[in-house]
Amino acid sequence: MGNRAGNKTRKPEADPRRRLLIWAIPAVVVLSAAAIAALAFFAPERVSEQEALAAEASAEPGLVARVESLYNDIYLYRQPDGNYMLSFGARRLRYIESVVNPDDELDLPVYYTQSMTVGLAYADKLDSAAIVGLGGGRTAWYLHKSVPDLDFTAIELDPEVARIADRYFGVRAEDKFAVEIRDGRVHLASHDDTYDLILVDAYRGPFVPFHLLTRQFYELIGERLRPGGVVVQNVEPTTMLFDSAVATIRAAFDHLAFYEGRGNIVIVAYNGPELPDDVLRERARARQAQHGFRYDLNAILDRTFEPDWDEETQPLTDDFAPVEYLKAVERHNRKQT
Repeated sequence: MGNRAGNKTRKPEADPRRRLLIWAIPAVVVLSAAAIAALAFFAPERVSEQEALAAEASAEPGLVARVESLYNDIYLYRQPDGNYMLSFGARRLRYIESVVNPDDELDLPVYYTQSMTVGLAYADKLDSAAIVGLGGGRTAWYLHKSVPDLDFTAIELDPEVARIADRYFGVRAEDKFAVEIRDGRVHLASHDDTYDLILVDAYRGPFVPFHLLTRQFYELIGERLRPGGVVVQNVEPTTMLFDSAVATIRAAFDHLAFYEGRGNIVIVAYNGPELPDDVLRERARARQAQHGFRYDLNAILDRTFEPDWDEETQPLTDDFAPVEYLKAVERHNRKQT
């Protein structure tokens, strides 16, 4: 295994901006037909009506939009500092999914999203990339704008999440940037496209849909990586599944490296020869000079560390037969309450 897969040390300090619990304030809302019609100019009728209810009548400070989709209860807030905060939730629990600076498309306010850009130093080439889980689109858009020649595909399960990213954050399909509305595993299994870099950030609250956390899923990712390609995975270390997540990724790839995310852990995994530190540093220096990344790649490489995890943990595997595949995907994607 890789040189960073075994030792036991500290876990990173918590980042209060990541997956913060927000207590919902129940409200009964009434909206006139005229107000709904005014917002209908900006969005489809069903969604604009929900947003009008939230913006016009909710007692929650800063709430800009509230959308109930098939997969999530979505809340968008404007914070006092001007940033947007996107959160998902159900009933009384909400979790922060994205923080976006609407005035700076290269700003990554959440620390772990900066760490996920470390894949730019690991990938042998930077011709094609994909992300499973768009969210607010900040990581995907940063990579797209920082490497203009990179063919980027963002795969997002929830069409309402993609619509909010488009309307409020300006993250939308354009040249070299495609948005696919589909389950990430289904999309990867349905296409034989390959990538130099695949990022996985498909959390909804504190959990990942189980079918995106099995050995078979990561083996599928390995098949979709080009020679010299890498996968970068965001992992929540405070849940009981952390050890299983590490064991599962390690079972599918030859090498693992870990990077701090302040409340999250970023895992880089790849097959083939192990990349020595001097090779990574030289590649990072060259690409930093070429692209002028806002977040210096060599500084990101300094965030490496060894997490504390139980190496005896067994990897997770699919709990369904191939004929049950689509039903299992549907079940694991359901809104959690």
